[in-house]
Amino acid sequence: MEMKKILEASQYVQSRIQKKPKIGIVLGSGLGIYIDQIENKVVIPYQDIPHFKRTSVEGHSGALIIGEVKGVTVAALQGRLHSYEGYAGEEIVLPVRTLAAIGVEYLFLTNASGGINADFHPGDLVAISDHINLSGRNPLVGPNIAELGPRFPDMSNAYDKELRELIAHVGKNHHIEIKSGVYCSVLGPTYETPAEIRMLRIIGADLVGMSTVPEVIAANHLGLKVVGVACVTNYAAGIKQEKLSHADVKLVAEKAMVGFATILTETIGELKKMGKV
Repeated sequence: MEMKKILEASQYVQSRIQKKPKIGIVLGSGLGIYIDQIENKVVIPYQDIPHFKRTSVEGHSGALIIGEVKGVTVAALQGRLHSYEGYAGEEIVLPVRTLAAIGVEYLFLTNASGGINADFHPGDLVAISDHINLSGRNPLVGPNIAELGPRFPDMSNAYDKELRELIAHVGKNHHIEIKSGVYCSVLGPTYETPAEIRMLRIIGADLVGMSTVPEVIAANHLGLKVVGVACVTNYAAGIKQEKLSHADVKLVAEKAMVGFATILTETIGELKKMGKV
């Protein structure tokens, strides 16, 4: 049944586009305005795509945009689904599986994160080096879909090392510091308590958020090359004496857009020069 949904969704998308994209982009909270960088756009609202669910979180518009960046055809998901909205794992990762079905080989994932590492500050961009999944959810639970990938996918290089090095190189060339860190995924929707943040720091987390990991798992299952870029939008609970709000998260993410847009656009350009896309 799940394979049927992927095929129906991908067939509809293919009927609306001219070229197959090799690069997929998932845009997190406050980062959806990156679509302004995409040229010759075809905008497909999620509600038009078979089996796609509507987003309910502010800052997640809910549309698939196909267009060009640096002359490369890309497919951008403007907004994502989250477990805390009540969606099942297969619903959350259907968009990523659909991207793979229409030809995507490289997946750029972005998010807004709380900074746990003392060296991380609001506005910083961080290449995710690895993750810790404390959400209690995994989109591959249930019967394995053999057409997509193996029963037990390897996650030892979940965030492609070469892509992370390329992003760091692009950042250096444009005088934008790209930090590196481990992302911890929690269920939400409440922000973490100070005690929880102290625990996460002890177990090795540099960042915390409520997304990204389901998509990374599904993408690795599919054999895609994955890179994750987190925008630190706030200090995690207890680090500073301030209340956390989604409005502030969006605002900081939007302010970080200039550096973020440069990194993403120029990295795509570099992949083109290398003959990868």
